[in-house]
Amino acid sequence: MLSMMPAAADDTIDPNAKQGGAITITYKDDVATLDPAIGYDWQNWSMIKSLFDGLMDYEPGTTKLRPELAESFEISPDGKNFTFHLRSGVKFHNGREMTADDVKYSLDRVTNPKTQSPGAGFFSSIKGYEDMAAGKAESLSGVTVVDPQTIKFELTQADATFLHVLALNFAHVVPKEEVEKYGADFGKHPVGTGAFKMTDWTLGQHIVFERNPDYWRKGIPHLDKITFEIGQEPIVALLRLQKGEIDIPGDGIPPAKFQEVMNDPEQKARVVVGGQLHTGYVTMNTQMPPFDNVKVRQAVNMAINKDRIVQLINKRAEPANQPLPPSMPGYDKDFKGYAYDVEKAKALLAEAGFANGFETELYAMNTDPNPRIAQAIQQDLAAIGIKASLKALDQASVIAAGGQKDGAPMVWSGGMAWIADFPDASNFYGPILACASAVPGGWNWAWYCNKDLETKAAEANAMTDPAKTEDRNKAWSAIFDKIMEDAPWAPVFNENRYTLKSARMGGADNLYVDPVHIPINYDNVYVTDVQ
Repeated sequence: MLSMMPAAADDTIDPNAKQGGAITITYKDDVATLDPAIGYDWQNWSMIKSLFDGLMDYEPGTTKLRPELAESFEISPDGKNFTFHLRSGVKFHNGREMTADDVKYSLDRVTNPKTQSPGAGFFSSIKGYEDMAAGKAESLSGVTVVDPQTIKFELTQADATFLHVLALNFAHVVPKEEVEKYGADFGKHPVGTGAFKMTDWTLGQHIVFERNPDYWRKGIPHLDKITFEIGQEPIVALLRLQKGEIDIPGDGIPPAKFQEVMNDPEQKARVVVGGQLHTGYVTMNTQMPPFDNVKVRQAVNMAINKDRIVQLINKRAEPANQPLPPSMPGYDKDFKGYAYDVEKAKALLAEAGFANGFETELYAMNTDPNPRIAQAIQQDLAAIGIKASLKALDQASVIAAGGQKDGAPMVWSGGMAWIADFPDASNFYGPILACASAVPGGWNWAWYCNKDLETKAAEANAMTDPAKTEDRNKAWSAIFDKIMEDAPWAPVFNENRYTLKSARMGGADNLYVDPVHIPINYDNVYVTDVQ
């Protein structure tokens, strides 16, 4: 058995960190849910991470895995069996001690179709998943409680990504009694083992987190309280930050003010740049005519002027030609993609039987710059005869439309665009392009399913030998090249994230921006003006 032990239970604490104090963060839109089985966007992931824990996690600000609720674990030589030994004395916010039964319950819940978790497909390698997905079972046969502090996983095949999967919020542990108490409203009454506990949620106004005094990780968190104010326009939030009224404008620096902020030395010093494994894209619903025609989808790829869109966001991104971002293993440096070519796009539409174009709808999030980007895409489509009416809605409504099979013909993903859940190419496939994610409530908004690629993806995921890493990356490159041939997406750009902090939060090194999937790790944030 391969054994791995964790680092020390407490983080490497910044010597300048002070205990106590409170911060205020603003968002334009309310949070859809704080249920770890359901929440799946950059806004609520930061919050969920502070309320819940999982078996695995990443060292703050890195992509390096470490055990979290697990104290140690073993992996069998064939890579199919994982045994985790839990930390003792970890308590839920309601005071009850967490056990292996809670871990199993949480995984049974997230894979149960009744939960409608967009992350269920992540656990497809666990034995018994197929029966769960088909509604034939109520429990994963491959997850066994050995004793209150030990849990064992049996996989149907070796999975090189399984430890990363257990670090996702979908694998975070929840108490059965609280889920049953609140039912579908658990997401509004979250109870976990995290560094903070929610004490108030007034819909449309604010959410309040307070320090969990019983948190198992020593020295964390630093803050006593976090208030998330809802309904703040990003421009107003920036002005309030400049006046010292808030600490973080959660929606980021408004594009229209980006250059102004970056040209001010005092403000620029407080900007945290988060390198992201990110791609912004347009999805085309492959199950809705005329996007069931591959030539139509290829024409859309050729119609979008990506360079112009990058200019719209002050060059905070680079044009994309494939789903994978350049820093992701498996990115094909030799792949050219679809060049911007209006005439060739028109010709493809004519070949598809749409010489006179057609009418459709383009969904987009209503926070700047997304409506402006969507309008630019709308203009590009009009140039080849596609008349796309724009539906600019709040984030939750766009996500809901994309997750319905007949909901959204096209979606501009900005503000929700894919940021890797973990640093592996498979993560740009499983949750957003695989057959298992083409389900109600899922994030495969193209409703794309290629059975041949499913087999190839499974073969790539089974390459667990580190000596075969290069072969595995080449296999994923070939998979994504084929996806681009099928063209369910039009990749547009790869973007970094910029966060501006208040002066009282010190230098830009204590925000712990996570490059994997968490814009802000609130557990490690502190303020400098605590007396």
